[in-house]
Amino acid sequence: MKAILWTKYGSPDVLQLIEVEKPAPKDNEVLIKIYAATVTAADCELRSFKIPILMRLPLRIYVGFRKPKRISILGQELAGEIEAVGKQVTRFTRGDQIFSPTLLHLGAYAEYVCLPEKYPVLKPANMTYEEAATIPTGGINGLHFLRIANVQASQRVLINGAGGSIGTYAVQIAKYLGAEVTVVDSAEKLAMLSAIGADHVIDYTHEDFTRSGETYDVIIDVIGKSSFSGSVRSLKQNGRYILGNPSLSGMIKGRWSPMTSGKKVITAVASYKTEYYTFLKELLEAGKIKSVIDRRYPLEQIEEAHRYVENGHKKGNVVIIVSHN
Repeated sequence: MKAILWTKYGSPDVLQLIEVEKPAPKDNEVLIKIYAATVTAADCELRSFKIPILMRLPLRIYVGFRKPKRISILGQELAGEIEAVGKQVTRFTRGDQIFSPTLLHLGAYAEYVCLPEKYPVLKPANMTYEEAATIPTGGINGLHFLRIANVQASQRVLINGAGGSIGTYAVQIAKYLGAEVTVVDSAEKLAMLSAIGADHVIDYTHEDFTRSGETYDVIIDVIGKSSFSGSVRSLKQNGRYILGNPSLSGMIKGRWSPMTSGKKVITAVASYKTEYYTFLKELLEAGKIKSVIDRRYPLEQIEEAHRYVENGHKKGNVVIIVSHN
């Protein structure tokens, strides 16, 4: 089968298209024929190992210190079809159409992958494989941030770094919940964000939202680049500040903030809960939210796709066409 091999840390040109042996599922695994995957900012960070300081040592231990050893194929989300099941598998049968996170297994940049039975989820009937491949990262994280912030109807929500995979889902879900949504990103992404429901848009290159005097019930910083003190200052009393990509200093400050300001800072990572998938599938099948896809690349152009994402250009999701169904 075709796969993108990852043999060392570095720029996108370390990714190599090769032929490898097709895997076979263990007793508790399913073999998935992959039709679509994505390139996320996290994929690029792991490839180059430009990782937040808190995660560097654990990931070096898990993946490999000098070069990747435990994992040789990147890709953290996919959509495809069940081709074979292990002896103990009861949830799926051959031919089921699914999407799935790969979590620490990775491996989505290939024609086939074996994953534990508990990972995949049946694909919404009205979504293409390309659209469904965007759910595990963007959809789950976007919903998670809104849930831990306890967003309610009529609340004012600001999403910093809203133009990517997580932000575009978060904007739509927040609007579904009845919130008034302000988004912050670069100028080229603002029209798209308005089109999917954002009430107010801010070009961060021309305006600092923390200096505008506006206040919010919830601020979600997807990319972890907003001013900590400025963001806390921009919260209403009892407001919630969600750090999606927290720095060490942000986590330390977050411990003190509730005691000094009465405002809550939350850094919890996303959980892949069944209830999250159920909620998202209902919204997607009802047409209440949708996947936002910027560009599509064939597997052979994975290097170009990584460069595009790494440079911060993507609006929503960048999808990799692995196989044609």
